[in-house]
Amino acid sequence: MAKKEPIWTKTFISLFFTNLSVFVVFYGLVTTLPLYAIGILNRTDEDAGLLMSIFLLSAIVVRPFTGKILDIFGKRKMLWISLAFYLICTVLYYFVQPFSGLLILRFVQGIWFSIATTAAGSLAADNVPMSRRGAGLGYFTMSTNLAIVVGPLISLFIIQAFSFTTLFIVLSVLMLMGAGLALAIPADKKANTKVNRKISLGDLFEKKTVPIALLASLISFAYASVLSFLSVYAQEKDMLHLATIFYVVYAAVMLVTRPFTGRWFDEKGAKFVMIPGFISFFAGLILLGFMNSGILFLVSGLLIGFGYGALVPSLQTLAVQATTPERSGYATATFFTLFDIGIAIGSYVLGLVAVHFGYQNVYVLSGVLVIAILVIYIISQKQKKKVKSSAIAS
Repeated sequence: MAKKEPIWTKTFISLFFTNLSVFVVFYGLVTTLPLYAIGILNRTDEDAGLLMSIFLLSAIVVRPFTGKILDIFGKRKMLWISLAFYLICTVLYYFVQPFSGLLILRFVQGIWFSIATTAAGSLAADNVPMSRRGAGLGYFTMSTNLAIVVGPLISLFIIQAFSFTTLFIVLSVLMLMGAGLALAIPADKKANTKVNRKISLGDLFEKKTVPIALLASLISFAYASVLSFLSVYAQEKDMLHLATIFYVVYAAVMLVTRPFTGRWFDEKGAKFVMIPGFISFFAGLILLGFMNSGILFLVSGLLIGFGYGALVPSLQTLAVQATTPERSGYATATFFTLFDIGIAIGSYVLGLVAVHFGYQNVYVLSGVLVIAILVIYIISQKQKKKVKSSAIAS
């Protein structure tokens, strides 16, 4: 029996924990900045949502260019530079008080978030064995999944036990540690010595990845309901004290099931992972909308954790597999560009739904959207099967 190529190399472990630190800061701030804006700065719910949208706006604007930037300057070099500036932005939260200044800081940090996450994801794809890409990228995505619980858990605990200033200090220290780990990452495996510096449409988007990335953007639109509004919704339901446990359950399910779903993806195919993921994500969102007890709140976290944790790594793997290894940076950038667009639009649109129709309808609408995406996915799979059958017959 052939020995499996290793996934957990020193480089992969460094990338894992570096990516973890970036997303711990991201999710920690996403969870607490709305409370900071409303409670400390006396801003409205719409202003709180703007803090998320402005961050993603800059990430979306820059993301299409990151594939080319990584090609020209090198993935490792750009990872180091972007982490340094992302760290500086994290430190500046301690000093910036006016809401307008906070918006500018969020916009600038979004730029470096975009480059850092694209570089880390692309380097991970390059360093995972081709035969184990589903499992490898699934494991790498676990760093993001882990951050989903660690970020909010640490942040909500600190602001309730201490203060927002303490939170900004702690997040800065964690980011410093993550940036330091990136120094252990060796030179790019697939560095190009000659790169055309002119930018074409192909340098902005990997067209083979676009259909998959569009599906991911619809998933992220629905996910924005959890990402942007869960803490406010929990506070409205007098369950803010359970929000941290929600994130623990949510992430624990993703972490426990990910090794199995990654293996199923590689051995059986994407649909064996994604269809159950769609159904679980839908059920969790609907249950969250109608929950009236702590138990239902936590069960919804379990269902959403399995569903979202099955869908996003699978889609990201499909996006990278749709193109050549040399285009992994462009594929990763395209995937996250459309993914971020989904979250940004979702945060804004669902914020309007929350203001006019209440948070319950936010989660019901998101659940209905997930079922609609499942229908689109099944239809697209049937069409692919027909095309493949026709090609074999001819």
